[in-house]
Amino acid sequence: MLKQTYESNVKPEMIKKFGYKNPMSVPTLKKIVVNMGVKEAPSDAKMLDALMKDLAIISGQRPNVRRARKAIANFKIREQMPVGCAVTLRGKRMWDFFSRLVNVAIPRIRDFRGVPTKSFDGHGNYTLGIEEQTVFPEIDYDKVAKIQGMDISVVTTAKTDEEAQALLALLGMPFKRK
Repeated sequence: MLKQTYESNVKPEMIKKFGYKNPMSVPTLKKIVVNMGVKEAPSDAKMLDALMKDLAIISGQRPNVRRARKAIANFKIREQMPVGCAVTLRGKRMWDFFSRLVNVAIPRIRDFRGVPTKSFDGHGNYTLGIEEQTVFPEIDYDKVAKIQGMDISVVTTAKTDEEAQALLALLGMPFKRK
C-alpha cells in the first residue's frame, strides 16, 4: 500500500521539488536494517533466542546472529561470540515494515515529539534508535523476557540528506519541527 502511495504521490512531488529529469532517478527506499545489540548474549544464550524471536515477529523475517569481529577483554568478549541479531528487509517486507513503523509503532512511543533530523549520515541514509521493542503491537508485553532497544537504519538511493529527508517526510516519517 505504501509502495502505491510512493508511486502515485511521493514520486511526482519529489520530481516537482527537486526537478529530476528522469523518473527513475527519484530516490526510493533501498533496504531497512533492524539491529539489536544484546549485552547479555555472550553469557545468556536464552536471552538472545528470545530477542531473536521478538525481532522475527516484528520484521516478518528470521534474523541473523551477529558475532564479535574481534576480542575486547574489558567487555569479556572473545572473537566470534554472539553479540546481537539483525535483519535486512527489502522489497515488500521493507515497505510493510516502514508503514508499520511510521503509522503504528512511532506514535506509540511515550512523550514522542518527533524523530530527530540530525540522524542522517551525509549520504542519504537515516538511522533511528528505539528504546523498547514493545512499541510494536505484535509483541505481547507479558511474554517479553527483557525490554531491549533496537537500531533501525533506512537506506535510500538519495544522494544528499536533504533529498532523503524530503523522501522520508513525504512517506510519513514524523520529523521534529524546528
